Amino acid sequence: MSKYKLVMLRHGEGAWNIENRFCSWVDQKLSADGLKEAEECGKKLKSLGFEFDLVFTSILSRSIQTAWLVLRELDQEWVPTQSSWRLNERHYGALIGLNRAELALNHGEEQVKIWRRSYDVSPPPIAVSHPYYQEIHTDRRYTTCDIPKEILPKSESLKQVLDRLLPYWNEVIAPEIKNGKRVLISAHGNSTRALLKHLEGISDSDIVNISLPTGVPVLLELDENLHPVKPHEFLGDQEVIRAAIKKVEDQGKVKPSDN
Repeated sequence: MSKYKLVMLRHGEGAWNIENRFCSWVDQKLSADGLKEAEECGKKLKSLGFEFDLVFTSILSRSIQTAWLVLRELDQEWVPTQSSWRLNERHYGALIGLNRAELALNHGEEQVKIWRRSYDVSPPPIAVSHPYYQEIHTDRRYTTCDIPKEILPKSESLKQVLDRLLPYWNEVIAPEIKNGKRVLISAHGNSTRALLKHLEGISDSDIVNISLPTGVPVLLELDENLHPVKPHEFLGDQEVIRAAIKKVEDQGKVKPSDN
């Protein structure tokens, strides 16, 4: 029987989502459509009667913006928010800034799928000469982390995302849920996938096929031990959500020729 309800959310669309580029730790704001997605998410949660006591975000703006807009639509702006780098998007290393479809054309769709969706394969690490290295790794926000900035990741597999996320889940988020707090996690595609993998026991091979659209709330009902009582559920128009998932999956495919 369900005792707790956990709502997770991949942030609304960002500018690089539109351009089909690996955004990762580059601090992009929400696009105009992303702002609308976050607002619609808040309206959907309000229509379903959700109330929250605590919100967790990454330290990237698109995650925080999404949480703000959801809370505004819920008339719950006062709800405390905690932010941690441990909920950040996966660090895509040398792939940051590159177009997924162009990568598929040059390296093959299967290789791009492995980079994007596999569990234990890391992309090549970001080098100091990378055009976005300084923007990311000299950012003041990373001096606030619970580990020295020098040992923050330069590239990550999904397994490594889960490894850095789990201490925060086990020591911070899970105890709040067990204390009866109604929690919303506004994070990213891969940090949310990693947490779903852990909570639902999704296999290393099956996680490849889990894609999350932007701005769609994911409900997970948990028992007293924080084990799921049924599979996660996307909240909203299911036909629209299926189309959004397909759009995410198609991002790593070669763009059809106009000829």
